[in-house]
Amino acid sequence: MQIICVGRNYVEHAKELANPVPASPVIFLKSESSLCAAKGIVPFPKITHDLHFECELVFRMGKGGFDVSEAEAPGLVDGIGLGIDLTARDLQSELKAKSLPWTLAKAFAHGAPTSDFLPIADFPDWADLNFTCEINGQTRQNGHSADMIFSVPYLISFISRYMRWQPGDLLYTGTPAGVGQLQPGDHVTAALAGHALIDFHVE
Repeated sequence: MQIICVGRNYVEHAKELANPVPASPVIFLKSESSLCAAKGIVPFPKITHDLHFECELVFRMGKGGFDVSEAEAPGLVDGIGLGIDLTARDLQSELKAKSLPWTLAKAFAHGAPTSDFLPIADFPDWADLNFTCEINGQTRQNGHSADMIFSVPYLISFISRYMRWQPGDLLYTGTPAGVGQLQPGDHVTAALAGHALIDFHVE
């Protein structure tokens, strides 16, 4: 099972981290051990002193495919949910300063709390998906899929030129502005179009 992630897919998020707006998708991977339930307790990783949350729309593949077109891409998906791309921001900054990959800052164990998935049929318009993320009851991110730089069908097609999608693979589609630091004891909740999907404490 692959967890394929898109970086800098919202203009305002790229700007808030002083990153250039990409001309083509920025792709990275999380490890299978990153995946965990987005309910209950998520452990604070020992590798960082600056853990950040990034709430994202996540699409699950029900079918595999290689080198698929944008028109074919929606046919691969069988569910939509939310995920939190946990990031060791201090470690990521160190790696970026050395022009090294972000893997250690992104792919650590329990670094991808992911919700249950809702049927794709419930969301016919992927360009009109609203989601919110709250930390300790305060709204920190308010995202809308229309603000993505690269659409979901385009991303599925683009990635499939390089990697073969398999059933069960997850696509993390990037985060809107508003990311920030998490501390032990923080309560993270998130909702997609009014469906409460994420509810965990960091400990």
